[in-house]
Amino acid sequence: MLFFMKLFIAPIIISLIALAAVFVWGGWGALALALLLSVLEITLSFDNAVVNAKVLNQMDEKWQKRFLTWGILLAVFGTRLVLPVFIVAIAAWISPIGAVLLALENPAEYGRVLDQAAPAILSFGAAFLLMVSLKYFFDVGKSVHWIAIIEKHLAKWGRIEAIELAIALTTILGLSYLGELYGHAEQGVVLAAGTIGVILFIIIQGIANTLHMEGDSVARTGATLFVYLNILDAAFSLDGVVGAFALTSQILIIFVGLGIGAYFVRSITVYLVRKKTLDSLRYLEHGAHWAILGLAISMLVGIVVHVPEAVTGLIGLAFVSLAYISSRKALLKGR
Repeated sequence: MLFFMKLFIAPIIISLIALAAVFVWGGWGALALALLLSVLEITLSFDNAVVNAKVLNQMDEKWQKRFLTWGILLAVFGTRLVLPVFIVAIAAWISPIGAVLLALENPAEYGRVLDQAAPAILSFGAAFLLMVSLKYFFDVGKSVHWIAIIEKHLAKWGRIEAIELAIALTTILGLSYLGELYGHAEQGVVLAAGTIGVILFIIIQGIANTLHMEGDSVARTGATLFVYLNILDAAFSLDGVVGAFALTSQILIIFVGLGIGAYFVRSITVYLVRKKTLDSLRYLEHGAHWAILGLAISMLVGIVVHVPEAVTGLIGLAFVSLAYISSRKALLKGR
């Protein structure tokens, strides 16, 4: 209990201060929206916390602390504030300062431009997440299976060289055609964004594997995994940032709501690592990767037709919940 309070006391205090500022600025309505966004971010990102915990477990305590301190600054200010500004700047062909002024002076137009860039955003995030999930399921060394009837076959198919890369690129190529045909998304933009997502995953994964194989320093390995985790967080959060504008166009509310959620997700990640939760709940990681696959598919479908945020969230929540239940049953049986 003491460890729990020590880990979560800072997020609670900062959240209360931020919510109080939102209330003073916008009243009860703004407070309600910020709370709603916070709850949605935490609920929909629990699978992110589980996957992050697996990677974080490979880092020493120093880099784990940096993930919770430096990482939260990148997650809150970088992914949820600065990154959308650059996306809007590129989409509207204006300077980043112009995008900031647009967000402050005309948030509705800022949200509209961001929504126009949604197909490229979804393509990038979906491609990266698709590679994360497929890499996990096609791992030939994976011996523990949750949905065994499917996962055993996927592990066997993993013997085919770079099968996840072929599937990801083929999927992006097909969706880029459908996006332009039915979803008013430019084919070239969708294809380029998705390809960048795949390439970025390959680069980060390659660097991490190389450092491990060569027995490189803990610091360099930790730094690489730190970068990987923050890119993974960005991929998870991109659809949430775009979806938040469906609830409100007020930047402050979105920033506070998503920022609070991100902070708690980071704290949950560290809690899972320190309590070694993934060691006892053997299928939780499987459920998280199924949730990632579901999120990637929903983002890909979102390039063509609108997918309600509630559907996306329920997919992830369902997989993680079912995996938790299965893990508890296996634990009770002593497996």
